[in-house]
Amino acid sequence: MINLFRHSATFSLAALILFNNGCVGYRFGSIKPAKLSHIKSIAIPPFKNKTLKQRSQVLVANEVIKKIQQDGSYAVADLDSADAVLHGVIKNVSKRQLRSSRTDTLRTREIQIIVEITYTLKESGTGTILHEGRVVGRAGAYLDPNFQLTERQALQIAARNAATSLALRLSEGY
Repeated sequence: MINLFRHSATFSLAALILFNNGCVGYRFGSIKPAKLSHIKSIAIPPFKNKTLKQRSQVLVANEVIKKIQQDGSYAVADLDSADAVLHGVIKNVSKRQLRSSRTDTLRTREIQIIVEITYTLKESGTGTILHEGRVVGRAGAYLDPNFQLTERQALQIAARNAATSLALRLSEGY
């Protein structure tokens, strides 16, 4: 019985050593870029809308807030208590035909919505630009009789894809 206990303890210790050696260099949690390592919280006011798509700015800002919260690298805070402020501008919302009807090439069956966002992350106290860039989100949708609803849903998915890219750039640097 004691011999069995020694063998199982030795085996457990060997497995633990092998497991730990296999994970050397990896760590859990966020890996922020060095220039953003001191930032703990970000304020995200509604984005500016330079397009003709009404109410897009709130939709895009909400998607960015959700993605940053899901990532967990930064806390989302109000303007007074945040370490940095993320300013965004929706530069372009465009759509294009991906697929047409077989019998009528002018009749669209599937569309693609493209959202282009420029952003600037500024330090709250000094106004120093910490990070800036441009992200693009795309989404395709099959058209149904309610064209406006389909387009709005595709816009939300494209905004979510752009927000995912933006959150990755802020949290991991790419």
